[in-house]
Amino acid sequence: MVDLKAKPFHLSDEDIKWVETMIASMTIEEKIGQLFINLGYRHDQEYLKEILEKYHIGGVRYNPNNAETIYEQNKYLQENSKIPLLIAANTESGGNGACTDGTLIGTHVQIGATQDSKYAYQLGYVSGVEGAAVGCNWSFAPVVDINYNWRNPVTMTRCFSDKPDVVLDMSKAYFNGISQSGFAAAMKHFPGDGVDERDHHLLASVNTKSCEEWDQTYGKVYQGMIEAGVQSVMIGHIKLPAYSRRLNPNMTDADILPATLSPELVTGLLREQLGFNGLVLTDASAMLGLTSAMKRSDQLPYAIAAGCDMFLFFNDPEEDFQFMMDGYKDGIITEQRLTDALTRILGLKASLGLPGKQQAGTLVPPKTALSVVGCEEHKAMAREVADQSITLVKQTRADLPLKPETHRRIMVYVLGDDLVFFGQKQQGVKDMIVEELEKAGFAVTLYETPSEQMARAKQESADDKKAPIAVQRFKREKISAFTDAYDAVILFANVQDFAQQNYARIKWSSPMSSEIPWYVTSMPTVFVSLNNPFHLYDVPMVKTYINAYAPTRTIIQETISKITGESTFKGVSEVDAFCGVWDTRI
Repeated sequence: MVDLKAKPFHLSDEDIKWVETMIASMTIEEKIGQLFINLGYRHDQEYLKEILEKYHIGGVRYNPNNAETIYEQNKYLQENSKIPLLIAANTESGGNGACTDGTLIGTHVQIGATQDSKYAYQLGYVSGVEGAAVGCNWSFAPVVDINYNWRNPVTMTRCFSDKPDVVLDMSKAYFNGISQSGFAAAMKHFPGDGVDERDHHLLASVNTKSCEEWDQTYGKVYQGMIEAGVQSVMIGHIKLPAYSRRLNPNMTDADILPATLSPELVTGLLREQLGFNGLVLTDASAMLGLTSAMKRSDQLPYAIAAGCDMFLFFNDPEEDFQFMMDGYKDGIITEQRLTDALTRILGLKASLGLPGKQQAGTLVPPKTALSVVGCEEHKAMAREVADQSITLVKQTRADLPLKPETHRRIMVYVLGDDLVFFGQKQQGVKDMIVEELEKAGFAVTLYETPSEQMARAKQESADDKKAPIAVQRFKREKISAFTDAYDAVILFANVQDFAQQNYARIKWSSPMSSEIPWYVTSMPTVFVSLNNPFHLYDVPMVKTYINAYAPTRTIIQETISKITGESTFKGVSEVDAFCGVWDTRI
């Protein structure tokens, strides 16, 4: 049974009456619809109207766009929904998760590197203020995973630390910050990612901790956040064999399911053992960790039967709605399980004051609230976080500082360029790097890969209406010519392959390519990672290595100021950037 007077709801008798009256008034179609969180692929009113009227959704998470577009979308949704909606955003790194022109304060691993929970609070605060301005009320954050395996491609920049106490401290601070805006938070990804090296977008990953180890690590974090009052938990497509077997001793290996479909983990571990009374939602249902576990027609009702209250995203709305309806009619979703799920869904809405706001017409704030999105105060916070977090991980040779007066001619290599970062399209990272280095007074030569050279030669030939110029793919210049031409090398890595492959490692442009750090023995060389904090594993030969954590202009500017010695390095890595390997420290 759900206790709406207890944590995390704390509802009054009047609020509870609203929940009960609303459930009693619903048709079965409306009840089934409340179980779904739609992924809004489009922002136009025709699409939004159909989703509301045909499927009666309980919540939405949408594709990114600018603040004004998201605002108008959310305004229409709330004004035309019979029951107020939970409107979610992935505000893991700031207001940029709510709208593309929002402020990126810092990734989780970057916030961890500040070693100060006040910045986790600021991350939550800005996420809430900017998210609320566009009409959101629910954050799919904080990420409370623990970075035990540097090879894990999901937790790469999305973990505060590899230490449970730090993760809990930072997560509580984030929650306190976002709560200032009347936001609900959804911590993720239960029962915990970061142990194996697989991406549950691509398969069901496995948390191999023993029950005792889990209790002291992930369990400690989840228990602490539950006690802090977090309102919701996102369930990952992650197996936890030790607890599945403990809670169901008759279970065979073949019976072990990802948590999303596991009553042992959702109901037995999260609800009963940890005492979580709030709302539970699945992670995205298109992820192969779920889709490969059983037929789609079974996945939907079995996730609810396992103890999840809301199902994240339709595949096909008409088909999925019918799958869920059939599961109810066939008794997979019992009447009691449906009522409990609806009670928590509406209970969360009531705890956020949505019924009263709906009556007052204030579910979405006045449009003037958009002035806070990307405001100067928030940009200043982002710059302070960058200054406090950028980490000089390794310096075993006196390569720094590099100043225009002493090292004016810089060869720059960039791995990775145009990037969609948490839904936000960045300007070409190469362009930003060159612009900012030139502003600092350097003469910059940007390396062109063989494929880039061929594309340029082809375009120039087409412009001049000449035959294409042949490019020698493996041509190398004399070492002396290189060292005579340049005073130093800076190599920027902007590598991410999130949800595409089970690793995020450096990929050079071609075999034995010129950007591979052969030059490290010949001249000052600085390696800067703008994303993955674990690149030292692939470039142990570099003597000066910096983790900057995110590919924004602000971070590039602050990194350059530290490379030139105008600013000191203040960040301390909260993960093992040396990857447990001896030669990365040399």
